[in-house]
Amino acid sequence: MMGLARALSHRYLGRMTDIVPIPAPATRPERARKPDWIRVKAPTSPGYHETRKLMRTKGLATVCEEAACPNIGECWTKKHATVMILGDVCTRACAFCNVKTGMPRKVDPNEPQNLADACAEMGLEHIVITSVDRDDLPDGGASQFVKVIEALRRTTPDTTIEILTPDFRNKHERAVEMIVAARPDVYNHNLETVPRLYPTIRPGARYYASLRLLETVKKLDPSIFTKSGIMLGLGEERLEVHQVMDDMRSADIDFLTMGQYLQPTPKHAKVMEFVTPAAFNAYAAIARAKGFLQVASSPLTRSSYHAGKDFAEMRAAREAQLAKAGQ
Repeated sequence: MMGLARALSHRYLGRMTDIVPIPAPATRPERARKPDWIRVKAPTSPGYHETRKLMRTKGLATVCEEAACPNIGECWTKKHATVMILGDVCTRACAFCNVKTGMPRKVDPNEPQNLADACAEMGLEHIVITSVDRDDLPDGGASQFVKVIEALRRTTPDTTIEILTPDFRNKHERAVEMIVAARPDVYNHNLETVPRLYPTIRPGARYYASLRLLETVKKLDPSIFTKSGIMLGLGEERLEVHQVMDDMRSADIDFLTMGQYLQPTPKHAKVMEFVTPAAFNAYAAIARAKGFLQVASSPLTRSSYHAGKDFAEMRAAREAQLAKAGQ
């Protein structure tokens, strides 16, 4: 028996040289290398660390961190931050977004006042508040936006308030009514991309539902500025972008933002193109010609990038427009 085992062993070992080796697993393809105009330095300033510490102390989440915004170093150095309410876990999984997906925690009743206190401590003249999608809540989280606006009005009455809401899927009319009644200065909701790409990039949302949401804001209160943005580099065509601009103007949207999509991780949608600064400038010129009060268009533009400065310019543009109409 031992002899048979030894013979089989020798026979097997003798054939080892004929065995084709199994190739090593293929490595993940590298993400497209960023061009020089899109690169930013890692944040190191004292102002950045002070802002980060304050957010941790107040138990607040920021979209700056959760969405891996490339402008975080610049904005936090200047003590500008976009606060993300309703937790840091989203009920959806969009192909472009780096925010965690799962079952969110209960709504924090202390969040509105903690946010208002942080705003006061930072001395903000303009604040941007956004949120994750909360499809698990009966009102989609609209009442928390209202409480935050009310807390800010009480605590820092001179701060102008900009909100960036989700689409409140299947409940947007009541949600928008509640928020508009609280009177934020700017109501932002991003369309994100062209309609053709929604099934793969923003599968949980509907393009025309988002347009109707922004249109509803204007119908309820024309004095509130409306704002929306799209990402470029996802495979959209130039004429599709022009059509989105026309759709926005039909909904009476005041402010358009356009920025370069950046792939957060290898599992997210790929960058199909790095759009040049010259192309962004060309889109901006077309958007202004179509009648937007304010346009921000550059590779690093994000919804809340330079939001305070842009708001002041937009308000001045409306005042000039009204003065001209009154002549």
